[in-house]
Amino acid sequence: MSLGGVFSIIILVFCLWLKRFRQTSNFITHRQSNMSQESSYGPDLLLKLETHLLCFDVDSSVYVFQKIVKAGDKDLDGQLDFEEFVHYLRDHEKKLRLVFKSLDKKNDGHIDSQEIMQSLRDLGVHISEEQAEKILKSMDKNGKMTIDWNEWRDYHLLHPADNIPEIILYWKHSTIFDVGESMMVPDEFTAEEKKMGMLWRHLVAGGGAGAVSRTCTAPLDRLKVLMQVHASRSNTMGIAGGFAQMIREGGLRSLWRGNGINVLKIAPESAIKFMAYEQIKRLIGSNQETLGILERLVAGSLAGAIAQSSIYPMEVLKTRLALGRTGQYSGIMDCAKHIFKKEGLTAFYKGYIPNMLGIIPYAGIDLAVYETLKNSWLQRFATDSADPGVFVLLACGTMSSTCGQLASYPLALVRTRMQAQATQEGSPQMTMTGLFRHIVRTEGAIGLYRGLAPNFMKVIPAVSISYVVYENLKITLGVQSR
Repeated sequence: MSLGGVFSIIILVFCLWLKRFRQTSNFITHRQSNMSQESSYGPDLLLKLETHLLCFDVDSSVYVFQKIVKAGDKDLDGQLDFEEFVHYLRDHEKKLRLVFKSLDKKNDGHIDSQEIMQSLRDLGVHISEEQAEKILKSMDKNGKMTIDWNEWRDYHLLHPADNIPEIILYWKHSTIFDVGESMMVPDEFTAEEKKMGMLWRHLVAGGGAGAVSRTCTAPLDRLKVLMQVHASRSNTMGIAGGFAQMIREGGLRSLWRGNGINVLKIAPESAIKFMAYEQIKRLIGSNQETLGILERLVAGSLAGAIAQSSIYPMEVLKTRLALGRTGQYSGIMDCAKHIFKKEGLTAFYKGYIPNMLGIIPYAGIDLAVYETLKNSWLQRFATDSADPGVFVLLACGTMSSTCGQLASYPLALVRTRMQAQATQEGSPQMTMTGLFRHIVRTEGAIGLYRGLAPNFMKVIPAVSISYVVYENLKITLGVQSR
């Protein structure tokens, strides 16, 4: 495309944006100064563009304009000047080109309904041919039922988020939903996202979101651990009583005991899990950038097992610190020294087997429920918009995570008790199967779900907080919405 053509599109879209927000005097002043600098393009062109705006229904696009401002506002002043707008359009067009190429399976410069169906099918998103044709009709200008690059670009310049073909960017099961668990299948990134440096930015944003989320829900997490280890038929421990006991023993600060190591393990675990996931994808031999559901489950579970094996001593330290009395340990290293001196190196892998066994039911059910909810929403509501909205994403993430935890919780409880056995003087050191039998015999099946209430209570705030922090960190790191 020629320079004049690019500039025409930029001015057209900018004027369209400006028409809706003409009330903002500061913005108008900035626009006029920028327009005067571009006067070499001639007043006739600007007059034609202003006249052409009458063809657009500007008032119905308030939401789109707000999203453009949010994406392009580099100095975070709540306004979008001409320079920022041009920069946004250039970046957005590059991104659109990459998405167009990824959808153009035949490499013929056109996208048809079969290519859309195939691209989404590769990601586990199944739509009918009728739905694919609806997608095409929303962008097809000449009625040929195919989309070329110009149609694709023109449609999406003012639709930065609301479009079904970019469903990949909405419906990847993202790791931003941090509920404090370590068994989720890793997120997927395309080759283009890796080249653009988006991968590590997303991981950093996700790590930061997880740190804030876990810190905010740490009191509930510590209460869960205490109830898993100490609650029984003879020692009933409710939520209110548990919090009162913690505060009485160590003050308000004790509610966050063990949170430091829980936050520290996010970075190494996420990095190891992602690198292992990428290597396993290569070993599987898939030529696709993204895997099918079953392949994702296998690769994700193996990657999770590798990551957990690498950082498992930190899991043991987290449990011991959470169960520790005030003044028992001066810090993480002091706790590690005490364990090593008293119990030896093997103590850092107590509960390892039930932890590994819990990965498959958690990851499998989490992924299966998410995919089921996702496809159900698409079949019922995705007629002309693929954007599910924040509420739907949070609801799907919360439901799938809750179901995964429910299935794997007995194994998680046994793991925690095995990690804590040495702290209970006089109690026998049981194996996994022995501990299962002991709990069922003395407490019944309900004993395998001690601490489930605070565990579920933290899911919704954890998911919500991690999402909000993640979105704000993405802006800080210069990451566009996926």
